[in-house]
Amino acid sequence: MSVTPTPAELLEIAVAVAGEAAELAALRRSEGVVVADTKSSAVDVVTHTDREVETYVRGRLAELRPGDGFFGEEGEPDDSTTGLTWVVDPIDGTVNFLYGIPQWAVSIAVVEGGPDPLTWRTLAAAVVNPTSGEAFTASVGGGAWLDGRRLEVNAPASLESSLLATGFSYDAARRVEHAEALVRVVGRVRDLRRLGAASLDLCAVAAGRVDAYVERGLKPWDHAAGALVAAEAGAVVRGELGQAPSESLTFVAAPAIAQDLAALVVEAGI
Repeated sequence: MSVTPTPAELLEIAVAVAGEAAELAALRRSEGVVVADTKSSAVDVVTHTDREVETYVRGRLAELRPGDGFFGEEGEPDDSTTGLTWVVDPIDGTVNFLYGIPQWAVSIAVVEGGPDPLTWRTLAAAVVNPTSGEAFTASVGGGAWLDGRRLEVNAPASLESSLLATGFSYDAARRVEHAEALVRVVGRVRDLRRLGAASLDLCAVAAGRVDAYVERGLKPWDHAAGALVAAEAGAVVRGELGQAPSESLTFVAAPAIAQDLAALVVEAGI
């Protein structure tokens, strides 16, 4: 009879595999990047490295956790026989990766349940930025950490003194709508940041580098790991109508401003 691993044990696996994948991705970036295909639009690119890294991660997890499910950005999902599923973004921030902007990451989370963010429970997560060498980690009930330092969200005095991060859709029409909504927001906060990798944006909330992050249209692998890191650092993490984060909405904020920001999101039509 198999023994169910603890979140801490699962975290060890996530950290190890994410670190290996980050080394592979960094090596390939140093050798040059080739676009392999586009997905939802002409600007939604996938590189050969995205596919290679995901294949590597899938293989390593199959060795270490046979029977677990796999849900990645680039391939078809594998069903779980253990009740656990690994949710993987091999390169989050592919456009940054393509252009050599040092804001991209390997994101790995393990969840209890299948590939549905509205029903799963995230147990452990690792987000590794190969360029900076930073590794953000979290396990449920175990806190959020950055290279051995425990993370805690900021406590901004007001919404007006808060730094807000967001992202834009690959769909041009949706980008225009979002930009118009942000015009109604920018005068109500300290400033806006758009850094280009959702997993790292979520971890930035955890680390106090920004005070909140709001975006619609994120895929499950975009937020699975980072959302747990933010939650374990004390952030308010939710989706539409109080549900879990999903493609409809990913809302992450320091508790001190969460209520006011939620009202502003509705008012501005983000």
